[in-house]
Amino acid sequence: MIINTHRILTAPILTVILSLSLSFNVLADSVQDTLDAATKAYKKKEYKTAFDLFQITANTGNARAQFNLGLMYELGQGVQKNVTQAVVWYRKAAEQGQAGAQNNLGLMYAQGLGVQKNDTQAVAWYRKAAEQEFTGAQANLGFMYYQGRGVQQDDTQAANWYRKAAEQGQADTQNNLGFMYYQGRGVKQDDTQAVNWFRKAAEQGDANAQSSLGFMYDKGRGVQQDGAQAVTWYRKAAEQGFARAQNNLGFMYYQGRGVKQDNVQAHMWWTLSAAQGYEDAKKDLAILAKGITAKQREEAQRLAREWKPKKEVTH
Repeated sequence: MIINTHRILTAPILTVILSLSLSFNVLADSVQDTLDAATKAYKKKEYKTAFDLFQITANTGNARAQFNLGLMYELGQGVQKNVTQAVVWYRKAAEQGQAGAQNNLGLMYAQGLGVQKNDTQAVAWYRKAAEQEFTGAQANLGFMYYQGRGVQQDDTQAANWYRKAAEQGQADTQNNLGFMYYQGRGVKQDDTQAVNWFRKAAEQGDANAQSSLGFMYDKGRGVQQDGAQAVTWYRKAAEQGFARAQNNLGFMYYQGRGVKQDNVQAHMWWTLSAAQGYEDAKKDLAILAKGITAKQREEAQRLAREWKPKKEVTH
């Protein structure tokens, strides 16, 4: 039962588009009115109208409109999906210093979407946005340092950029910083700090962090060992469909640790995990096959068929 995660991030679309209403005092009234109308249309999912209005404003040179136009080209909202055109508009906005566009242009270079893959360029654009305190770019720059893509591999720099994003409340990056503390990469190994950052992300509903926090309670690392707490956090992640947590929750049921022993529940969770390709769950099912009745197996399989993932709602 291991924990491991590092995921690259992109700017969340809704947050960026909603930010259009925050600062237009320096714009001509007609431009501001058009941007407001575009934002309103987008929120109503009237994407064609929003696209047309953003395009009008983007053609005047407005960076925010150019960014949103690029985003809509990338996602195919209100227009046929065209990643090449997305890059064109991201670049126009990025060259004016628009942080969201700089981050997304970096992502296009990192993934080779609409432009030739180039990790060095990805890092350059991520850095420009990260230095403006753009959370997603800070996370992405940390990821590039962690993997040594487009820059010399450097765990200290990875942890540094992860921390900047984590301190702004970015859940994925809080989880990644917890992992750095767990392994002692780029920071002094510290299980207590690992638990601290895993918890911050877990409480925001991040399934990976919930699984990791469950693991720390399971093993008593950085926190007093507590099987019931381990089960609680494994369950939160497992119910979101996180395969590793499903496997670990099955194991807790199998051993009766932190929960009443139940082979049916163990089989169900392992079945769900194995269906996602998780190898440990496949092995666990093979072991359990020798100690479960046909009736129990039937019930577990029925439960697995009827199971549906739950997206955790946080407040």
